[in-house]
Amino acid sequence: MPGSFHRVACPDCENEQIVFGKASTEVACAVCGHTLARPTGGKAEIEGEVLETVEHRSAGRDEPGKTVEAR
Repeated sequence: MPGSFHRVACPDCENEQIVFGKASTEVACAVCGHTLARPTGGKAEIEGEVLETVEHRSAGRDEPGKTVEAR
């Protein structure tokens, strides 16, 4: 599933939460309930400060086609 994840700071309580950039449902802050993201049919409208964006992360892989061995 292509898309980005964002670490967002809540504008009310400053809680940091991970939000999917193409959220299809409204995302509320887990601490105070403030809406952090609203769906728009494409990229979500994000309220609050985006602190970090992760565009692609492969779990358990360092390079495409290579699996990392457990140490």
